[in-house]
Amino acid sequence: MGVKGFVEGGIASVIAGCSTHPLDLIKVRMQLQGENLPNAQQIHNLRPAFAYNSSSAAVLHHPPPPRVGPISVGMRIVQSEGVAALFSGVSATVLRQTLYSTTRMGLYDVLKQKWTNKENNTMPLTRKIAAGLIAGGIGAAVGNPAEVAMVRMQGDGRLPPAQRRNYKGVVDAISRMSKQEGVTSLWRGSSLTVNRAMIVTASQLASYDQMKEAILDNGVMSDGLGTHVTASFAAGFVAAVASNPVDPGNAPPYKGAIDCALKTVRAEGLMALYKGFIPTVSRQGPFTVVLFVTLEQVRKLLKDFQF
Repeated sequence: MGVKGFVEGGIASVIAGCSTHPLDLIKVRMQLQGENLPNAQQIHNLRPAFAYNSSSAAVLHHPPPPRVGPISVGMRIVQSEGVAALFSGVSATVLRQTLYSTTRMGLYDVLKQKWTNKENNTMPLTRKIAAGLIAGGIGAAVGNPAEVAMVRMQGDGRLPPAQRRNYKGVVDAISRMSKQEGVTSLWRGSSLTVNRAMIVTASQLASYDQMKEAILDNGVMSDGLGTHVTASFAAGFVAAVASNPVDPGNAPPYKGAIDCALKTVRAEGLMALYKGFIPTVSRQGPFTVVLFVTLEQVRKLLKDFQF
């Protein structure tokens, strides 16, 4: 026990985060679609009675543009902003993974070792989920400033040129936000971020361990790359299904996860909770595969080291 779990988890998380950053950026851009509708349209969506108001009735003749898929979003980003734009905010991703994922992976490892039955070396699924919830919540609180900076940087290219912040990097973003909006702005939306992180960590880490144990215990495959890829892809899908409804947006004044869900369903319907699900699962799958495959390799490299 000690810092080893934090180091292993941190290295794997940074590699996974950087390699799947373009997919995460596309996911954020897709989720932001529709959040900047004219005020009248938002009022009409949230409160249908306003449809009879003359100022909002005209909006009915101008429905929002149809949503496009992840490939189209990616191509538009490249065409309008260049290939480098796919890595907008990657410095924030590195910082986020260093703070958030290192903390959650390390704490989960610590709790897993404490709660594992020493006699048969097993840990019930309920304890794995509890460990994930605790580790994810603490990790999100630590990493929220980088999370806010990352979303700001990823969405910057979507704004009109005159309104873009043009952050030079994550340090510049955090520094400017602190000076212009106050230090507390770095924890803006933290309740929603913490909720999502708890769900992601619990579903991702617990399902990976559970799937891996099932594969090995039933003799489906030996403990190797095939097992790691299979278990991690399944964990990525579970995490995407569990977390997509609470993925944070950017501007709307939500009071919390429940308020966000209710307003979203009221405005756009139940399936709006899974807006951007395809890019979410497309990103969660590769991210989780890279994360756990890398983690297993790092563990092998560091198995003889104690720190």
